[in-house]
Amino acid sequence: MYTIEENKKERALIIGLAKKSKEKKSKIEELKELESLAKTAGALPVEKIIQIKERPDTATYIGKGKADYLKDINVDILLFNESLSPAQISNLEEITEKKVLDRQDIILDIFAQHARTKSAKIEVELAQLNFRLSRLTGHGIELSRLGGGIGTRGPGEKKLEVDRRKIRRRISHLKKELEKVEKTRDIQRRNREGAFSVALLGYTNAGKTTLLNAFTNSNAAVADKLFVTLDPLTRIAETPDNNKFLMIDTVGFIRGIPTEIMSSFKSTLEEAKNSHLRIILVDSSSEKIEEELDETRKVMDFLEIGDSDNILTFNKIDQVTEPALFAHLRKKYPEAVFISAKTKEGFENLLERINAYKKRFRN
Repeated sequence: MYTIEENKKERALIIGLAKKSKEKKSKIEELKELESLAKTAGALPVEKIIQIKERPDTATYIGKGKADYLKDINVDILLFNESLSPAQISNLEEITEKKVLDRQDIILDIFAQHARTKSAKIEVELAQLNFRLSRLTGHGIELSRLGGGIGTRGPGEKKLEVDRRKIRRRISHLKKELEKVEKTRDIQRRNREGAFSVALLGYTNAGKTTLLNAFTNSNAAVADKLFVTLDPLTRIAETPDNNKFLMIDTVGFIRGIPTEIMSSFKSTLEEAKNSHLRIILVDSSSEKIEEELDETRKVMDFLEIGDSDNILTFNKIDQVTEPALFAHLRKKYPEAVFISAKTKEGFENLLERINAYKKRFRN
């Protein structure tokens, strides 16, 4: 039984593909994250299914028989965990008469919803258009497939049929606008060049904004949703010996994030690159710690800051009840700091590490 509010939402079926039956368990875990993404986008996930298939079908990804079966399921969206080709999307929509989206579509949609500032809106639209351009087939594409709703909105929503030339012209214009924004950011950075800065990096929902608020007595928006923070937030924090420094919250990372988003948000991520120190935050209560840490490292390598001054910090220790997990993490990552941004447990250790880096900066 669904509430009135839930009945207004687009119903989504979450779909994944596993090569063998023994991979089904790990795939289900991936679908849980996709389910969270769907909820954040405003959809109502009603079921998760795994198709066992040795290799994706080139025409429909899941096979014609399975596609025919999905036509009769009472949902609005078929949401796939893997990236689909333009032909697969087109064929699936024709067979099922439903909106077909993949993981990258839903990430772009969430970014579009959370874009608030001029720079975030420009960066999201750039990512959307670059992504659409990569999917273009034939002579044109309609930006709104099978009606409005999830997967069609955001700064880039124009409800127009556009061709490659028009998309590229728009991309060129947006890049020029972004250059103006970057000049303003450069001025702001130069104005605070004398201040020691610490950037917060990590997988989405690792608790970066909660940590920022706890350190700086701020009230930046926090929610149990993915990608609440798109623009860098800068606040003033203080070390134990009363020395002030800047703490910067940045956009979270996630598995399978489109390269178009990475490229478009590079100017935002420059805040992390230009900081003197980075806190790499990891959710220690997550069931996929290593995978999430790997994704964070990929972005750091993309920014060329993998070997820079970083403090690996495991957050949410108040949510971990298994001593064996702590023992394993402490042994594997002896230089890491363990904290709870919510209860402030372990804050003294983290502040001491920050202070040590700050003294080196000052000297």
